[in-house]
Amino acid sequence: MSKHNRIEVALALQSNGFVPLFYDEDINRCRQLVTACYIGGARILEFTARGDFAHEVFYEVSKFIKTNYSDMFLGVGSITDAAAASLYMQLGADFIVTPALREDIAEVCNRRKVLWLPGCGSVKEINDAEALGCEIIKLFPGSIYGPEFVKAVKGPQPWTSIMPTGGVIPTQENLKSWFDAGVTCVGLGSQLIGKSSDGSYDYKAIEANVKDVVTLLKTIRS
Repeated sequence: MSKHNRIEVALALQSNGFVPLFYDEDINRCRQLVTACYIGGARILEFTARGDFAHEVFYEVSKFIKTNYSDMFLGVGSITDAAAASLYMQLGADFIVTPALREDIAEVCNRRKVLWLPGCGSVKEINDAEALGCEIIKLFPGSIYGPEFVKAVKGPQPWTSIMPTGGVIPTQENLKSWFDAGVTCVGLGSQLIGKSSDGSYDYKAIEANVKDVVTLLKTIRS
């Protein structure tokens, strides 16, 4: 079960400003990715559950984090129904991320006071999510909408918190454009944690990439 309620996780997302997204079917590689991100300065991760038996890998990652990095939050993404959300919450997910807005997922997460971030692509979907108790909206795919969409939404709805995912680039220019528009945090996947051509990871490079984002965000948000 999650050790954090949804308000604690929402505040952590706001404070950290970015969430590295990762998935690998190999538990040992996942542990090394977690360690690289942690040493780099990340304190929130999203495991994108897209492979066969992904829940088994997630459970091992969850135990690894709780044993070794107790101040790190671990969420799970690509959740498409309430049954999967319930399963991952039982396995220790601190938050649930979905590609689309689903009321059944909202219901099971709200019952346990676990943060859920639904993928939304219109003002109506955002309003519907907030009416269901959503704290932070996942703008997905972010590359389709861009910072101007965020800025337009925040005008009449300054209370709306948005996390774009997909198309966010870990550069000064791109990150600044998103945060100037008013995002709460951003999700960073393959642009931050990428595999080499042979399928391996350069863990030191990932650690350095994460550290660079932490430094950039301190400057951008100060």
